[in-house]
Amino acid sequence: MNKVILMGRLVADPETRYTQNNISVSRFRLAVNRQVRQQQEGQPTADFFDIVAWRGTADFVSRYFKKGMQVLVEGYLRNNNWQDQQGNRHSRTEIHCENVFFADSRRDRDSAPSGTPSYSNTVPGPMAQDTGGIQQPESGDGYYPFSGDDEDLPF
Repeated sequence: MNKVILMGRLVADPETRYTQNNISVSRFRLAVNRQVRQQQEGQPTADFFDIVAWRGTADFVSRYFKKGMQVLVEGYLRNNNWQDQQGNRHSRTEIHCENVFFADSRRDRDSAPSGTPSYSNTVPGPMAQDTGGIQQPESGDGYYPFSGDDEDLPF
């Protein structure tokens, strides 16, 4: 089984590009704090992971994720090996994300300084790989219709 779940903060804004077939790919780096602290200074230490998102997830990441945000990523490890033009071999391990979530508390987002963008907990439908019997969005924009009032919202 190859499953990775990480929660951390974005080191920089995601970088989004498109393949020759117009498929979106977003790359970002995630800083994940370790449980142990450095003994000398009491400062937390972190590991840094390269994350890759494709298609609808990439579009979501590029639209809503910004530097410093705390996010949760579910995905799998992938080793990429290649040889450059000089014949040198290279290797890179990346996490290909299948699902992404906001991990900041609503209070943190609401108390952000003015000028800081605010984010919603609404996640577009196309991010789900397996719907597991969940109703698909009716419109082509990937969002589920909502026919209630604000009192029905769980957040």
